[in-house]
Amino acid sequence: MVDIALSGKKTLVTGGTRGIGRAITCAMARSGADVLTCYRQDESRADELVRELKTIPGDHHVVRADLTSEADIADLIEECRTRFGHLDVIVNSAGTISHQPFGQLAAAEWHRVLDTNLTAAYLVIQAALPLLSEGASVINVGSRVAFVGIPLRAHYTAAKAGLTGLTRSLCKELGPRGIRVNVVAPGVIATEAELPAEVVQRYQNMTALHRLGTPADVAAVVAFLASDASGYLTGATIDVDGGI
Repeated sequence: MVDIALSGKKTLVTGGTRGIGRAITCAMARSGADVLTCYRQDESRADELVRELKTIPGDHHVVRADLTSEADIADLIEECRTRFGHLDVIVNSAGTISHQPFGQLAAAEWHRVLDTNLTAAYLVIQAALPLLSEGASVINVGSRVAFVGIPLRAHYTAAKAGLTGLTRSLCKELGPRGIRVNVVAPGVIATEAELPAEVVQRYQNMTALHRLGTPADVAAVVAFLASDASGYLTGATIDVDGGI
């Protein structure tokens, strides 16, 4: 019998106040997990999430953390230790993107995107290692573009490809401790960022299911990977892309 209940699992979700991260945070909480999530600067969205989490049973917290700062990450993990004592699940969902021709891509922008999408995951996982319980699950939110590439996003594509490599290495290194590490790779997901109608139509036509994905589609796969139902799944990349 498959059971994806997450009752009592202590969970950290980074970047949990908008888009895919918010859907993951709420899905984990509704599945029974106790969730701590973080945001960088959008306090209005953080306040909205706090109000929503108050309607969901469990021990939930929303804190501020800049994941490009090692000091903030240390404080974030200390908050997890203080609140929960240990962690059963980490979801690295924080990310950023920009569109830059490669010939005009400034080093500062390269580092900003790499630091947020890749280096932050490395720092969070490393800092949290002492808190990870045996059987813990680490889920990195990657992207389908890591395997296909896309113009104007060399920095973003490189970061997400690096996240896949990090996952493959960590699954082997942390496996003896019973810690699983996987990637969820979304395709085109309809979030609060509005896309032009012609762009939506083009992407819909590219998918086998003829629709864009939703944040809930991604969150459902994350919840599965966080649960004991995926106990023999590690080092995997699961595409959530509608068959694009």
